[in-house]
Amino acid sequence: MEKIVMVDNVPVVDAWSALKTDPEARLVDVRTDVEWVFVGIPDLSSVQQKPALINWQVYPQMQVNPRFVDELRQAGLTPEHHIYFLCRSGARSMAAAIAAREAGYEHVYNIAEGFEGPVDANGHRGVAAGWKAEGLPWQQR
Repeated sequence: MEKIVMVDNVPVVDAWSALKTDPEARLVDVRTDVEWVFVGIPDLSSVQQKPALINWQVYPQMQVNPRFVDELRQAGLTPEHHIYFLCRSGARSMAAAIAAREAGYEHVYNIAEGFEGPVDANGHRGVAAGWKAEGLPWQQR
């Protein structure tokens, strides 16, 4: 029987609060290079951090990054850190958080609404939910 790995979903405001108050909290943005450049990235300068930018899937083929866990380690992330994973809408970040948990990272969380959140009635992201919609700091790369 296969073991089911569970990862908690957290709202973006809870992740932001943890980044501001927990010295072990870190943010990993698992979107693609293209998304980082054209959509933007979280700005963590007010909490004296930078997000770790580690692709979960590699653009344009969107295959899973085979070096993902190695890149977490190279970014200085340890099992003691409380790691919040972020993607566009919460799906890729969940897969990345599960992979991290399976690799021995105990304190991993999925930011449920992601950077841009789900599409609204007009097909637009970043309006109803997510990092941007909550007015959290971000910047263009």
